[in-house]
Amino acid sequence: MTAYPFVLITREMIEEAKRLIPSTRVYRTVASRIDTLTGHLGEFVFAQYYYGDWRKHRVGSNKGEADFGDIEIKTSAFPFSERLNLLVREDYARKRKPSLYVQIIIDVNSRQAQTIPVGTKAFICGCASSEEVDAAPKRDFGSKFGRAGGYKCHYISIKNLRPMTKLGFSEELTKKDSRKK
Repeated sequence: MTAYPFVLITREMIEEAKRLIPSTRVYRTVASRIDTLTGHLGEFVFAQYYYGDWRKHRVGSNKGEADFGDIEIKTSAFPFSERLNLLVREDYARKRKPSLYVQIIIDVNSRQAQTIPVGTKAFICGCASSEEVDAAPKRDFGSKFGRAGGYKCHYISIKNLRPMTKLGFSEELTKKDSRKK
């Protein structure tokens, strides 16, 4: 198995993510009760990985934009396995073309997890360009509730993503990210 970098989820991250949910909730197909929390924590994890400070996230200020400059963070809460995929909804991939998609897997104990405990590992699995995502096959992955999801996703196995290197992100982050580091 590949050694993926990871960040441990802290109590402060969880509390801040929950605090932001009412102002950031998106009304779309809900795959699980912790979808919004999972997404927020993924952005915090990337900020911790890249900047060394999870508080340098953009949750709440990036609505309608990529999460970090020209990088979109895709986060799933599942028991970690290299059989998982980067999933990008077909409708999202048509509308937006970030330079990179980054896959983060929050390693919960069950695919039906209702909480994300303090100390949970969040693996930064790799990245793919919009062009790679557009060329990837599509299918309906269903929902965590056991029925059809109602939408198709482009998918790339996390084993086939480009490995994470901080230097590889420098250009994409500075393109559209005006925040001071």
